[in-house]
Amino acid sequence: MLEVLEHKESNYILPFFWQHGEDETELRKHMQVIFESGIYAVCVESRPHPDYVGPQWWHDLDIIMDEARTRGMKVWILDDAHFPTGSAVGRIQAEYPQYQKQFLKLHQQDFVGPQSQAGILVKWAAMPTEQIIGVVAARKNGPDEIHADSLVDLTEYLHKGIVHWDMPEGRWRIFTLVQTTDGGEKATEGYLNPLVPEATRILIDTVHEAHYIRYQQDFGKTFAGFFSDEPRFGNVKGPLASIGRFDMILPWRDDLPALLKEKFADGDVIRHLPLLWANAGIEGNRTRYHYMDMVSRLYGEHFTKQLGDWCRERNVEYIGHVIEDNNAHARLGYGAGHFYRSLWGQDMSGIDVVLHQIMPGMDDDYFKSITATGWDGEFFHYALAKMGASLGHLDPKKRGRTMCEVYGAYGFSEGLKLMKWLTDHMLVRGVNQFVPHAFSPKEYPDPDCPPHLYASGHDPQYRYLPVLTKYMNRVSHLLSDGVHIAPAAILYHGEAEWSGDYMLFQKPARELTQHQIDFDVISVDLLLAAEVQNQKIEINGEQFSTLVIPYAEALPALFLEKLREMAAAGIQLYILNSLPERSSEGDTVVEAIHYLGSSNNVHVLELAHLASALIEDGLNEISVSEFQPFLRYYHYHHDDGEVYMFFNEDPAKAIATTISLPAAEVGRNWFAYDALFDSLYPLILDLNNGMYSFELKLEKYESIIILQSEERLLGCAQGAYPGKEYATRIPISGEWRVSLANAAQYPQFVEHGTYKELRSLALPSDMPLFSGTVRYEIEFVLNEVPAQAQLVINEPYEVAQVWMNEQDLGTRICPPYAYDVHGTLHEGRNCLIIEVTNTLGKEQQDYLSQYLIQEPTGIVGNVFLQY
Repeated sequence: MLEVLEHKESNYILPFFWQHGEDETELRKHMQVIFESGIYAVCVESRPHPDYVGPQWWHDLDIIMDEARTRGMKVWILDDAHFPTGSAVGRIQAEYPQYQKQFLKLHQQDFVGPQSQAGILVKWAAMPTEQIIGVVAARKNGPDEIHADSLVDLTEYLHKGIVHWDMPEGRWRIFTLVQTTDGGEKATEGYLNPLVPEATRILIDTVHEAHYIRYQQDFGKTFAGFFSDEPRFGNVKGPLASIGRFDMILPWRDDLPALLKEKFADGDVIRHLPLLWANAGIEGNRTRYHYMDMVSRLYGEHFTKQLGDWCRERNVEYIGHVIEDNNAHARLGYGAGHFYRSLWGQDMSGIDVVLHQIMPGMDDDYFKSITATGWDGEFFHYALAKMGASLGHLDPKKRGRTMCEVYGAYGFSEGLKLMKWLTDHMLVRGVNQFVPHAFSPKEYPDPDCPPHLYASGHDPQYRYLPVLTKYMNRVSHLLSDGVHIAPAAILYHGEAEWSGDYMLFQKPARELTQHQIDFDVISVDLLLAAEVQNQKIEINGEQFSTLVIPYAEALPALFLEKLREMAAAGIQLYILNSLPERSSEGDTVVEAIHYLGSSNNVHVLELAHLASALIEDGLNEISVSEFQPFLRYYHYHHDDGEVYMFFNEDPAKAIATTISLPAAEVGRNWFAYDALFDSLYPLILDLNNGMYSFELKLEKYESIIILQSEERLLGCAQGAYPGKEYATRIPISGEWRVSLANAAQYPQFVEHGTYKELRSLALPSDMPLFSGTVRYEIEFVLNEVPAQAQLVINEPYEVAQVWMNEQDLGTRICPPYAYDVHGTLHEGRNCLIIEVTNTLGKEQQDYLSQYLIQEPTGIVGNVFLQY
């Protein structure tokens, strides 16, 4: 905490810096702009550059590196010519077609037997460039169902495109299995096969080695590392590619049958492959589990780990994110099969929020936005950041770090108010590294995925950006290099989804979040390796008293045995809806399931009863005096004390409640820290029955840090925590003199008129297209100066800076818009100036801004003193 108060916090922000081939003057200017905004790193975005890893690229990057060295900044590099990562600057398709993505596709034909010496024409299943690797027959038992035990491998009977077979009586389906490089997602056509290590090596040779040759002396110093953007399987477009539920071609490599051979008793993998598609009950689920388990491990080993190992060997880091959208993280298509395996090789955990995926208050199942199907608000609000931060907590190499690419493609209407809310949404869930999207040196207005910070000098809010960036660095510093404290763990549902019917993990995550029961989301792999002792699950220094298991028809056999071990060791297991019926491998696992069903430490219950059961069993860490579904908290432990962050996520209402916290170490002092304004206050808490309690009031958009720390912080504290109630309000009214300035004009204003009633200037009769700063000036008379008072502005849109009698009272980028006026008021006449700055959304009315409410311009509420 002292490091923050002494302004010694580190930098946790590395924004995208888009490159288009701008001249040297423009590049140097933007590096200065980024530095002056309180940001000390950049992530150089290659996507729009015309000559990635060519002469123009090195010329431009040399300039950026020179500026970074001079300013003590760090530089990260996007690791391909454009997102998604995986084309190796086009070399895979052009020079190494043998390392392109491979797929397995299925051709199906139905026949009725018997027919002796039948000839089945299957040559039309494959194009000339494709290869038939197997033909299998199965007896049908319904319109789209087969008997798994009837599968017959007919491959040996294939001759010149015809299968010669004595077809038995009954209805039969013929499956022809074809290996191909065609038919995948168009956007990643010709990309590398992430299942093959040689393919990833082409990317390394093309991009990473080239940067190493040029900047070897900077590696681990100015040159921080590489960023992968949205790599994926890309066998199909979209997030719905759940194995067995979505008709699609599948990721493949030549020797996959050999790798899967030991998973099947008869060793005939070809015979089982149709079950990746066909409806065949338990045997189908078993086959899909083995396939997904294999390809997700191969992805992690041969793509992410290989890139990460190369970076670590050269003293730089490897970061980035996959596509998690609408539950893609445990699927094929946009996904990489398994979130934890896909990012395990990275040095930070990483997630991505773009295109209005998280919006205040929009936490329902689906809401309409830029996508035709809509966004799964429940996933984005209750699952995404917790999943990302959990991996950051639990993987030792990540050192507690989770990165979020944030703010991107929300439109020019997105301003600092929404950015602050999104930042708090991430921080209070454990995200502590940020990649803002983005700085673009292209001539304004750049229509490419706005908003653009600074916007070549046209962004009227840019001068206030340091208010946000300094806040981000302060809180991120407080939430780094310690240990996250949470009472509960929730099982990641990936393996369950591959194995049969299942429940998404965000269902219990929502219940716990809304009842202030914090948790990490933990994968089967991590839990299998976890220590279980002293009635705790221990992983990388974190301890959990309970494990919540979303409904799963089946789970891996070793994991079911691990659950049995946990229950026997006193871990409280809460299994939703019903016990698993079998293992993912298809076995009944009778003993393990019977034990779980009879143990007093295993609780099978409905989702709606989960939170109340945990609270009743004393498995919550903190408590509130009443149900507060929009109150978020996060507990972080440092050797010198405890840090609690609280955030009101409600976009419309204030929260007032009593918080009870555990007495971590009696005798240490309590403080409230307002990180937005770098203000520390002593805090008096009541101690009863081993719990500290205090009254918490948070306005919408507001957050607070509560600390229990060492006594020497008392010398940095000031006054009392500003949570008092004010009995008297004095409205400030009269004639407001209004003037306007856009970003280019500021601070020179143009008179606009006078207003007796404060209302939006964006009305049709006024200035509906104005983007910039509205300046309000008024004089008012006080007969008596109160000892302590606040100036409050209701509903300014959206950044408000205030001067009272020529003294700057500061800037608010989001609610509450309250200003301490102590020492600035006079008896008699007082002069008040308020400058309210909106976004570029009014001026631009860009495509992406249609998904954000067009807020008013200026002040639409009232202004008053309270004391």
